[in-house]
This record gives sequence, C-alpha cells and structure tokens, in this order.
Amino acid sequence: MSVNNGFDIQQIIAQAREVITRPVNYFQSMEKTGGFGDPVVFVAVMGAVAGVIAAVFALFGSAGGLLAAVFGALIFGPFMAVLGAFIGAAVLYVIWKLMGSTEDYETAFRCQAALAALYPVSALLGIVPYIGGIVTIAWGAWLLVEASVAVHARQRRTAQIVFGVFAVLFIFTSLGSERASREMDARMEEMGDQFEGIEEMSPEEAGRKLGEFLKGIEQGAQGDGDQ
Repeated sequence: MSVNNGFDIQQIIAQAREVITRPVNYFQSMEKTGGFGDPVVFVAVMGAVAGVIAAVFALFGSAGGLLAAVFGALIFGPFMAVLGAFIGAAVLYVIWKLMGSTEDYETAFRCQAALAALYPVSALLGIVPYIGGIVTIAWGAWLLVEASVAVHARQRRTAQIVFGVFAVLFIFTSLGSERASREMDARMEEMGDQFEGIEEMSPEEAGRKLGEFLKGIEQGAQGDGDQ
C-alpha cells in the first residue's frame, strides 16, 4: 500500500480487503516506513466499525440503549483499538527480534495494524459461541506467519511454530474467558428474573429472594472450583 497522509476511506476499505483476501501480496508490498499516521487511522476506523457491530448485536431490539451504545463504540472503540495496537506491536517487536528480525518497531506496528482488518470480522463471528474466537485467533496467527516471511524475512517453519504456540495459548485463554462471561450473563439474567416485581414484595420476601440468589452463586462458584 502506498503512503497517504490524508484520511481516505476508500483506501482504508481497499487495505482491509487486501489484508483479508490477499495477505501474502499485502505484506510483500507493505511500506515498512512512512510514519504512524496511516496505520493509526486504519486501526481506529477498524476499531470503530467493530465496536458498532458489537454494540448493535448486543443491544439489538433495544432502541433506547442502542444509540448510546453505538455512540460509545465510536468513541471508545477506536481508542482501545489504537492503544492495543501499540502494545501488541511492542510484543511482536520483541518476538520478531528474538526470531532474528532486523526490522524496527515501526515495521512491527505496521504489521500489527494490518491485523486490525480482522476486528470487524471478529465482531461478526462473535455471534457464534466459542467458534468465532477460535477462527479469529487462528486467522490472526496465519497473518502473522505471512508477515514474518514477507516483511521480516523469517523462515516459514519457524514462524508457524512460534505463532502456532501462541495461538493455542490464546485459544484456551479465550475459551475460558468466554465461558466465564457467558456464565456471568446467565446468572445476571437469572437475578433479573428472580427480582422481577421486587418493588411489590415485602421486605421478608425480598430478603429471602436475595438469600436464594447468593446461595446459588456460591454453589456455582464451588462447582467451578471442583472441576
């Protein structure tokens, strides 16, 4: 991709499409220098799109909260995406240095920024429990292998081993986090059902309901610890 110091949405879309559909060609022709402006803008746009998609799916059918959620996604999505890109690039920079790469941090950041093309895809795949996270992590690992070969001139086999190991670790972590999140959502929904109409309950009945709910959480935590 050529360096362009202005905001060009068509170029951003074209870049995202190329990363997703032609990653080998993208990394082979990727500019290694040129500043952080273009990569940061690309990451921010991808973060905003992913945030809006996630907000719509999370609050679909709730028009009152949807507008606020989308607005929040447009503000915090890009910020968190860019922050994560700088941190992720630092980690990748160290990994590639250990693998023998001679490229600098800016090049690592540009490789990391390219992975932001997966953010909207990840948000869409997120509607599929567990499978979405696995596919996204595996896809990202594949892109990093291609970047290692085309940009950092590393051996494909070495890159496959390194990023394959990281992918497996991230998959297990992602599965555990998603399971915990879904269990918490289920418990909060159960809490909402149990306390529906609480304003009409007597203090004694409300206290009994709360005790039953807390006991259920304690039993669930004990069950998780026994596994």
